[in-house]
Amino acid sequence: MPKVDVVDLNNTKVGEMELSDVVFSAPVNEDLLYEAVKNYMANKRRGTAKTKTRHEVAGSGKKLWKQKGTGRARMGSIRSPLWRHGGTTHGPQPRDYSYSLPKKMMLGAMRSALSAKLRDGELAVVKEFSVSDHKTKTTRAALDKLDVKKTVLLVDLQAGKNITLGSRNLEGVQLLESKDVNPYHLLWASRVLVSESAAKRLSEGLG
Repeated sequence: MPKVDVVDLNNTKVGEMELSDVVFSAPVNEDLLYEAVKNYMANKRRGTAKTKTRHEVAGSGKKLWKQKGTGRARMGSIRSPLWRHGGTTHGPQPRDYSYSLPKKMMLGAMRSALSAKLRDGELAVVKEFSVSDHKTKTTRAALDKLDVKKTVLLVDLQAGKNITLGSRNLEGVQLLESKDVNPYHLLWASRVLVSESAAKRLSEGLG
């Protein structure tokens, strides 16, 4: 079992923790990670893109000139897709892009993402996210001590009020409960900080 240090918000070691081999030392399957990220992004799409067909654009339906005898091509309406300001042929219409991945694929992707983060030294276990107040500068100071410079994902079993309010206005900081974590979030963050209780839950739930 991989053994990691448990630190507090001052980045001081306060203990050690053994993580599940199945979850945190799994082979990294890049194909599964790709499928999980594609699924997450597809489910986030609004699907509201739309163009107007020839029946929806503004314009008269009157025949522009007689069918024969003018020497010009026959034309029935100013709303034809062949004309400027006419309708669009085969344009996008509102649709639902979401779909679900098989449960085993999602579990495999989560294990791969967590294992990759631990392997690359981008995952740390924090005793608990207990900041003294809900001020943004207090949370920022705690993250600075934990050597957070770019994007960071905070994972807690049940996010407290102070850390929730203190982190929501910080750019590049995302706080999620362990049940809501997706491989996309793990790959997005350059640093992942997991509370001790959340790490235990992830080991049990994904094992």
